[in-house]
Amino acid sequence: MGSGCTKPGRGGVAPCVALDAAQPFDFESKKQKEKNDLEAPAEAAGPVPGNQRDTDCDVPKLKIGVVGFGTFGQFLAKRFVSQGHTVLATSRSDRYQDLAKELGVRYFSNVDDFCEEHPEVVVLCTSILSTEQVVTNFPFLRLKRNTLLVDVLSVKEFPKKLMLRQVPEEFDILCTHPMFGPDSGKASWEGLPMMFDRVRVNAENPVNEERCHNFLRIFEHEGCRMIPMTCEEHDRQAASTQFITHTVGRMLGDMQLESTKINTKGYESLLNLIDNTCNDSFELYYGLFMYNQNATETLEAMERSFDRTKKRLFDQLHEVLREQLFGDDQPEHILKQQKKLKS
Repeated sequence: MGSGCTKPGRGGVAPCVALDAAQPFDFESKKQKEKNDLEAPAEAAGPVPGNQRDTDCDVPKLKIGVVGFGTFGQFLAKRFVSQGHTVLATSRSDRYQDLAKELGVRYFSNVDDFCEEHPEVVVLCTSILSTEQVVTNFPFLRLKRNTLLVDVLSVKEFPKKLMLRQVPEEFDILCTHPMFGPDSGKASWEGLPMMFDRVRVNAENPVNEERCHNFLRIFEHEGCRMIPMTCEEHDRQAASTQFITHTVGRMLGDMQLESTKINTKGYESLLNLIDNTCNDSFELYYGLFMYNQNATETLEAMERSFDRTKKRLFDQLHEVLREQLFGDDQPEHILKQQKKLKS
């Protein structure tokens, strides 16, 4: 499989945009959101009496640090700021200084200076492939010892094991996967899934417990569908949904499918799938494969299923050709099989 996907109707190679903590669920989330909008009653479009969520955020304010200020880090930071939280950010590049200022985010090009500000919560918005290097070299000891560390990667077992191994045990760890991105969550997070696993939260300390709860309330406040789930179960399910979606999209993109004058709705969905999956970098797709131990089994199952489907097609074709060539002058068991295929 090549590293590039071709856009339908363009004939060229689609640009692969490298994103920090890119979320490959935009396509699924947009489709689910469209379905929910169609099924919702007409009166639901207006404000609900007594619902203050759109005008008054009652979530206690936190000091949140974002590590990795790429597309997804900016996406989260913007929403954090809109709720009145104090947001800091750091990244490998200095090019985000002006953008951070526009968003109301204090930006630090030096990670040590970032840590000296002592954020209560540190959100890792790095790419899957760079996470190990970032976590291994991060100056955790410059933070307060009871800081809450949160990851938002699209795979979960890998960061869980990494943080349990590398992060000082005084730190709390919350693994999350906001299963939406800047496209599907641009206007609203209402009804979008937010998976979380309280990997290590000091329940004996009320401050730690409340801080973790308040961070999750950010997403509850926005209307997310909160899904408590272990990291292991997440990856098992993601291999059958997330990884398959990206694999099929990239396979179809490699076929250079084009839009036609007689597109069916099903075919339009496939073209949309190509667009959405090929807009993500190949590095993201590789990360979904490399860092989810269930992905190899899923890929092999897809190959076996394709082989079985192809075999059924050719087996039936061979029977038709054999009947045309030999008619009734064939062994009895073959004639019975032909009758079975016709029935």
